[in-house]
Amino acid sequence: MLMPKYPRCNVTEQQLTTATGNEIMHVRPEMRADALRTATATDLRWTIGSPAAATAAMPHPLFDAPMTPYEGDDQPEWLATPEPLTELVVDYERQGRLLWWRMAPTGRPSFTESLLADMHAFGDGLEAAFRRDGAGAVHPLRYLVLRSRLPGIFNLGGNLALFLDLIEAGDRARLTDYARACAGGQHRIAERFGLPVCTIALVQGDALGGGFEAALANDVIIAERSSKFGLPEVLFGLFPGMGAYSFLSRRLNATAAERIILSGRIYTAEELHDMDIVDVVAEDGEGVDAVYDFVARNDRVWGAKQALLKAKKIVQPVPRAELIDIVDLWVETAMALSDADLRRMRHLVKAQDRRRARRHAH
Repeated sequence: MLMPKYPRCNVTEQQLTTATGNEIMHVRPEMRADALRTATATDLRWTIGSPAAATAAMPHPLFDAPMTPYEGDDQPEWLATPEPLTELVVDYERQGRLLWWRMAPTGRPSFTESLLADMHAFGDGLEAAFRRDGAGAVHPLRYLVLRSRLPGIFNLGGNLALFLDLIEAGDRARLTDYARACAGGQHRIAERFGLPVCTIALVQGDALGGGFEAALANDVIIAERSSKFGLPEVLFGLFPGMGAYSFLSRRLNATAAERIILSGRIYTAEELHDMDIVDVVAEDGEGVDAVYDFVARNDRVWGAKQALLKAKKIVQPVPRAELIDIVDLWVETAMALSDADLRRMRHLVKAQDRRRARRHAH
């Protein structure tokens, strides 16, 4: 088989299911058998992302380019980014009109600066593509699904090792830049990137701190049963500053939001489902199918659901200024942490590193 050249991804022969002429088809591993039997090349997906995770390139149906792998600068306009994405993998499925964006941090399973940069680049490409398309066209997207490529971990939140370095160095400016990048990303998700879509967080593991906050920014949270959620910041003198209070107070009320934040405890998916924070609890290993089931149900009332999402935005807006003001307060609090608080944060970093090492060992 003649292997195409990819400037932004390395593709092995095993990764390509079929290659006929210029048509490249790569089957998503978790695609259900019933869908696979009836799928065509255009129903499947193309992927961009890190070299280790990327597979084959297929242009978006908005554009008329032939289904050929891109070379050099001849890449699809859809989701084009100035630089290759290194910690984010994006998969589009025409059938179902789903766009999956999967966090793939190469270091700690947290919001590293490079992961944040990739997420903002993804948002820039998404918004730019549909500004060019215009509002009158039939929209090829209905669902944006945020998930993780790491087994057992959705995201462990802020980069605590970076926090320690910046706080001890007295680098308020860089800590502010990081925090505002987080808040800006949360606002973009909450605003659905300005698109007529439904955003979904698929949690298949631990969502702690900023990871929990990232899930909360979405319209819908679908979690596998063994997933754990928590906001541990209070344990080392901080509070979750990247949207937890804003999103929880709107989903519940201010009193309930404060109770969760100040508890510092870990919650199960079932507990949060009982509190109406998690929308769907799926059995372990069935999260992806739960997303498809939700999409099938939601599609039947798509017009009404979209209208309700717009109404929710009118009644319960989450202004960007609110999120920025809160993260600025978070920075002020972080810069004033005591030595004892910093020691507790350092212990948590070491615990996260040990856990990551154990996962790599398996």
